[in-house]
Amino acid sequence: MAGLVASNMESKAKNVRVGDYILKTKIREGSFSTVWGAEHVFSGDEVAVKQVCLSRLNRRLKSCFDCEIDFLSSVNHPNIIRLLDVFQEDGFVYLVLEFCAGGNLASYIQRHGRVQPQIARKFMQHIGSALKIMHYRGIIHRDLKPENILLSSQGDESVLKIADFGLSRTLHPGECAETVCGSPLYMAPEVLQFQKYDDKADMWSVGAILFELVNGYPPFNGRNNVQLLKNIRSCTCLPFSQRILSAVDPDCLDMCSRLLCLNPEERLSFDEFYGHRFLR
Repeated sequence: MAGLVASNMESKAKNVRVGDYILKTKIREGSFSTVWGAEHVFSGDEVAVKQVCLSRLNRRLKSCFDCEIDFLSSVNHPNIIRLLDVFQEDGFVYLVLEFCAGGNLASYIQRHGRVQPQIARKFMQHIGSALKIMHYRGIIHRDLKPENILLSSQGDESVLKIADFGLSRTLHPGECAETVCGSPLYMAPEVLQFQKYDDKADMWSVGAILFELVNGYPPFNGRNNVQLLKNIRSCTCLPFSQRILSAVDPDCLDMCSRLLCLNPEERLSFDEFYGHRFLR
């Protein structure tokens, strides 16, 4: 992720040096980027290195990538992944990021199942804290999902960190986006319907994450995007498991239902979410 094409590098996958870092293991791979577990040559510090192939970026993706670098290089927040270094070699750009030993939230949910109310509240507080600075800076993430939320450690005091801003963009007040992007299970219905959208699309994704924390599975599913959207539109009440419904904090239910509101005008705004009783 010097002097090697991506496919050749991926076939070796271990102990390849780029800059001052040794790439150890592949963590995840996308269509234009690969994330590696790595260590600094001299200090031995563990880091994550995101390798981005510039030739695979169209104009839109290049704009999103520039937004990712600009935003991460200008913030130092405990709930946003920290960018340590950026450099370029042989057609690749490398983002050196802090290493999160706890893995991602998707793996956490797979291991633990639905979480206790106090854990769901703490995790939402962490996400809310990160969204606050994003909201202030006019950044919409557009791919919020458990796989893109990392845990600092595997202990009880683990801190959530929003990561992977590769589809993010700046959205000025009153402006709307139109590009369909993200992961369908966490994508707002207005995005699925190819409609214009604003930062409330991210709030739907937060609601889907909260639902999954409480239930252990996403709120809506479908064989394809058309079926998924149909299931969302036909739902008269959120499909919480009846087995656990009585044990869920009413404030949590209220937040979740108001985040997963089909009409974005009626959906919780960031300010309403951040000031909600469930987070206090």
